[in-house]
Amino acid sequence: QVQLVESGGGLVQAGSSLRLSCVDSGRMLSSYAMGWFRQAPGKERESVAAANWSGRSTWYADSVKGRFTISKDNAKNTVYLQMNSLKPEDTAVYYCAARIGFRRVTSTGSDYDYWGQGTQVTVSS
Repeated sequence: QVQLVESGGGLVQAGSSLRLSCVDSGRMLSSYAMGWFRQAPGKERESVAAANWSGRSTWYADSVKGRFTISKDNAKNTVYLQMNSLKPEDTAVYYCAARIGFRRVTSTGSDYDYWGQGTQVTVSS
C-alpha cells in the first residue's frame, strides 16, 4: 500500500534553502513517477517539479527552474525537493504525489494516483 509522508517544511527567510523529503512507507517508490505540487492560500494547486520512475527525466515549472531540484533516492524510497533562493511567493503547502507503474514524467495532477498530506513552507521577506 502506498503511503506518502512529506517532511522538511518550515519558516525561512527569503534567499534561504530548504529540502523537502517524501517517503513511501510501502517501499515501492523506485517504480513510481513522482511529482511535487504546491497550493498557496486562495490559489489553485500548481505543479512544481516532476520526475519519471528512474529519476533521469525531470520537469520544472518556469517559476522554480534553476532554483529547485527534484531527485529520487530509490534505495531509500525517498524523493527530495531541494529549494534554493526561496522567495516569499514560494510560500505554500507542498505535496508529493506518486504515479504507480514505470511511468514517464508528467506535470498533470490528475495523472497521479497517491498524494501525501502536505508540508507547509513559509518564506518571509
